[in-house]
Amino acid sequence: MEREEALALLKKRVKNRNLQKHCLAVEAVMGELARHFGEDEELWSMAGLLHDLDYDETAKNMARHGFRTVELLQDKDLPQEILHAILAHPGHVPRESLLDKALYCADPVTGLIVAAALIHPSKKLEPLDVNFLMNRFKEKHFARGANREQIQACHELGLSLEEFLDISLEAMKSISQELGL
Repeated sequence: MEREEALALLKKRVKNRNLQKHCLAVEAVMGELARHFGEDEELWSMAGLLHDLDYDETAKNMARHGFRTVELLQDKDLPQEILHAILAHPGHVPRESLLDKALYCADPVTGLIVAAALIHPSKKLEPLDVNFLMNRFKEKHFARGANREQIQACHELGLSLEEFLDISLEAMKSISQELGL
């Protein structure tokens, strides 16, 4: 599956513009993580782009989240490791590969970073740095939807929280115009 086809499918299945932006952000973070680890950037980015393809359909039944995406992608000639990572990100199957582990922690970190940008006076990603993100991360009531334990699973990748936040922030800055931040 080419990116253009995946993006068209995402826009068809995911109507909420903010959720589309979330998927673009996860795609960027996954691509940057792939570069960092010397992995297949296209494969990792595709997993990030498609990971929430079923969200509109499964938001009220999270037990189906991920499974429905895999059903939707069965005939799309995607590598099995993408489908496994999509099932691993909500915890339906064990995180086995580096790809699985990366998608698991990349998913919530984008929400933390967007929330941090929105409280910054500029409302932009560009002036943010790891220090700013670390301070927000420590605030229990800030961006409550950004699961801190899941983000801290970056240690499964061999990354410190600071390293992971830096990689993720730089990835999102690289598509700040698409994100409107």
